[in-house]
Amino acid sequence: MFTKILIANRGEIACRVIATCQRLGIATVAVYSDADRDARHVRLADEAVGIGPAPARESYLRADAILDAARRTGAQAIHPGYGFLSENADFAQACAEAGIVFIGPSAAAIRAMGDKSAAKALMAQAGVPLTPGYHGDAQEPAFLREQADGIGYPVLIKASAGGGGKGMRKVDHSAAFTEALASCQREAQSAFGNAHVLVEKYVERPRHIEIQVFGDSHGNVVYLFERDCSVQRRHQKVLEEAPAPGMTPERRAAMGKAAVDAARAVNYVGAGTVEFIAGPDGDFYFMEMNTRLQVEHPVTECITGTDLVEWQLRVASGAPLPLQQEQLRINGHALEARLYAEDADKGFLPSTGTLRHLRLPDGSAHVRVDAGVEQGDAITPFYDPMIAKLIVWDVDRDAALRRMQQALAECEVVGVTTNAAFLRRLVMTDSFANAKLDTALIEREQAALAPHQGDTDPALWTLAAVAAMATDAAASVDARDPHSPWQARDGWRLGQRAARRLTLEHRGHQQVLAVEGHGEAWSIEVGGTTVAAQGRMVGERLALQVGETLHRARVVRDGNELYLFGNDGVQRFTLHDPVSEADHAVADAGSLVAPMPGRIVATLLAPGTQVVRGTPLLVLEAMKMEHTLQAPADGTVQGYRVKSGDQVADGAVLVDFEATTGHVG
Repeated sequence: MFTKILIANRGEIACRVIATCQRLGIATVAVYSDADRDARHVRLADEAVGIGPAPARESYLRADAILDAARRTGAQAIHPGYGFLSENADFAQACAEAGIVFIGPSAAAIRAMGDKSAAKALMAQAGVPLTPGYHGDAQEPAFLREQADGIGYPVLIKASAGGGGKGMRKVDHSAAFTEALASCQREAQSAFGNAHVLVEKYVERPRHIEIQVFGDSHGNVVYLFERDCSVQRRHQKVLEEAPAPGMTPERRAAMGKAAVDAARAVNYVGAGTVEFIAGPDGDFYFMEMNTRLQVEHPVTECITGTDLVEWQLRVASGAPLPLQQEQLRINGHALEARLYAEDADKGFLPSTGTLRHLRLPDGSAHVRVDAGVEQGDAITPFYDPMIAKLIVWDVDRDAALRRMQQALAECEVVGVTTNAAFLRRLVMTDSFANAKLDTALIEREQAALAPHQGDTDPALWTLAAVAAMATDAAASVDARDPHSPWQARDGWRLGQRAARRLTLEHRGHQQVLAVEGHGEAWSIEVGGTTVAAQGRMVGERLALQVGETLHRARVVRDGNELYLFGNDGVQRFTLHDPVSEADHAVADAGSLVAPMPGRIVATLLAPGTQVVRGTPLLVLEAMKMEHTLQAPADGTVQGYRVKSGDQVADGAVLVDFEATTGHVG
C-alpha cells in the first residue's frame, strides 16, 4: 500500500479521498490554484502545493505542474478524482513514464473508452447492445444533418470526448439541427479541447441506468450493481439512487454482464462506470463508459458496505479486488442529492459569493454529507458550484426518501443562492415519490417544481417582522455601547410601546407592516389584519406563539436579507428602505447585465430588432457551461456593448434594451 499520494483535484472529491487516506494512515498532498489557496481540501491535506492561477487550464489541467508537485513531495501515486485530468490518457501515460502510479485505468483503456465513436465500435465487437446512430469521423454539418434525418427525430448530439452533460443537445426536428450542432461543438471544444460529435437516436422516456464496475491487475472484474441517474437537467444528473427501482434480478444480471464484458474488452483496471440508456420495454443500450470514479459513487458504497476509494488505492498498489462477485450483496436503499450554488428561479444560473452561514445535516448511520466547503469559504466563478452531496440510506426506498426530505430541510446556506428548495420539491413530486422515472421527469413535473409565489400567511409575515426587529436591535447593541439606549433601533418611545413600520418582500410579494412590541408581546398589522404574538429570540432561535400555534425558526440576518430556517426549509425576506431605494428604482431598467463573470460566446440579434420577453439575446459561457441570456420584457434591442470573445464581470451591462408596455409581435 502507498504511504503518500497526491490528489490532483479540488473541492468535494479531494476532501472525500483525503478522508479515506486518513483512515488508512496514508499521507496526502493537495494541489491548489490561486483561487483555492485557503480551500477546505488544502486545510485537510498533510501538504499542499500551489500549481498556478485560478483558471483550470492554468492550474488543475496542467499535467506538468501536478507531476512536478508529486516529484517534489515524494508522492508515490496520484489520485485524479473526477473531472479535470481524470480521463486524460496523456496524463495517465505521463504518470507511468515518471514512475508515479496513476490511480485509475491504463492510458490504453482511457483512450479506448474516451472517444465515444471508437468505444461504440469496440462495444459492438464485444456484443454490448448499442443505440442506433452515427459514430463516424465525418463532421461536416450538412453530412451530420443528413445522418440525423436518416436516423429520425428526435436525435441526441453528443460530444465524442465529453461528459457531465456538456456538449450535448436533444434536437426535435431537422430545422433546429445546425444551430444545436454549432452550440454543441463550441461547448465541447471549450470543455474538452475536442469538437468531434456523434449523433444518436433519442430514446423516448428513457431511464439512465449505470453499472459500477471494478477490475484488478489479476484479471478479476466485478460489478457492484446499478445506480438510477434518470433525474437530470440539461443532461446533468440531479438525483441518483441505488438500487434502481423496479429492477428485476434478470435485467440486473444482463446489464451487469454487459458492463463486465465492456470492461474486459479494454483490460480494465480500477473503478469505472458503464452507462446505459434503458427503454420502457426493458431493452438497454450502451451509452458510454466513464473511466473514473463517479460523483454518485456514495450510493453504491451505502448499499454494498464498501469504500470504493479504498478499493482504488488497493487495486492501484497491485492488490486483488477485496471481494468477488458472489460475495457482493445489496442492502437497503440509498439516495444522493447534489446541493449546488445556483438559482433555480433564474434558469439555474450559478451563484457566486462567500458562504457567510453554512449548516448541513449532521452525519449518522443514515445520513452522509460529502462537502468541499465550510462556512467562510467562497464559491467562485472558476469551478463547478457544488457545495455538498447529501447521501441518505435506509432499509427501503420509502424510508430513504423521508430521510432525504429531512436532510434537505436541514440545509442552511446564506451568501449564495442554492437549489435546496428545488431539490426538496423534486423529491416530493408524484413522479419521483412513486418511482415513475425517466430523463424527462423534471420537464414533466414543471408545475410542481415551479417556485411558490408570495405567501400571504399572516403568521409567516409576523415571524419575519419580529425577526427583523430582533436582529435590528441585536445589530445596534453589537455595534455600539450595549448600555446606551440611544443605540437601540427598536422603535422605543417615551411612555409608549415600541412601534415601527417595516417594508418586507418575500417571493416577489411586498408588505408594509406596522409592528409594536414590548418585551415578549407583539402586535403586527399585516394587510389590514392585526396579529397578536408572544415570544422572543434567543441567540439565532426565534420561538413565537401566534394563535394556538408555536412557530420556530433559526434566524440569520445578512445585511438587508433575512433568512428563516425551519422544518419547511428556508423563507427569505428582503427588508426595503423606500427612501434609500427611490433613487435607484429605474437605474437599470434599460439594460441587461451579466448575472456572473464569464466569456461572451455569441450575440444573437441585430441592433434594432424587436423581441418578446424570453427571446435569446446572447450566449455567455461561465462555469464550463453555455448560458443563453434572454430578453427581460417585450421591447427593442438597441445595441450590444460586448462582442464574441469578450470577458465580462458580474453585473457588467451587456445589452442596451428598451422595454415596451405592449406586446411586440
